[in-house]
Amino acid sequence: MSTLLVIAKAPVPGRVKTRLTTQFTPQQAADLARAALEDTLAAVLTTPARRRVLVLDGQPGPWIPAGIEVVAQCAGGLDVRLAAAFALAEGPSLLIGMDTPQVTPGLLTLGLDFAEADAWFGPADDGGFWALGLAEPDPALLLGVPMSVAHTGEVQRQRLTGAGLALRDLPELCDVDTPADARRVAAAAPWTRFAALHAGLCAVSR
Repeated sequence: MSTLLVIAKAPVPGRVKTRLTTQFTPQQAADLARAALEDTLAAVLTTPARRRVLVLDGQPGPWIPAGIEVVAQCAGGLDVRLAAAFALAEGPSLLIGMDTPQVTPGLLTLGLDFAEADAWFGPADDGGFWALGLAEPDPALLLGVPMSVAHTGEVQRQRLTGAGLALRDLPELCDVDTPADARRVAAAAPWTRFAALHAGLCAVSR
């Protein structure tokens, strides 16, 4: 009954990865976002799960492969939208974003193993988190957590442990937000679409 949830924005120029536009054009930033999302969904497709759900802000496009269920994001702050995503699940669930194209099926499979855990937490190196897994999804565990700040991860972790959940950690990953992040992730995951596109764009700009 496990569910993999991916929360994402459609890769539309000017709406995604705007912090990358200090180095790339809005179209290039959107192309990098699309590559990251495609890498993420490819990993999701090869991870054992009953449901694979893309919780999308924007219109679906040809970058969504077969086998991925698409649900529109609700309105509200990020905590509200994450909580609503977990409300879609009916059993053990792992939620990730579109900002970690280096994610692998092995990491996702680990985050869905609740044999000795009630929750999984994947810290991001910017103080947030890239993954959150719950054996029993409870939207209330996310509501009110301040998002996109340096202590988001700390507050979310305290929310989980404060609820008495047995918490285990996934490896820390880098979210792609800035050009420096993009360089790090591309170097760490050269097999990805993201890395190939990043290399091509950087070669053109030289």
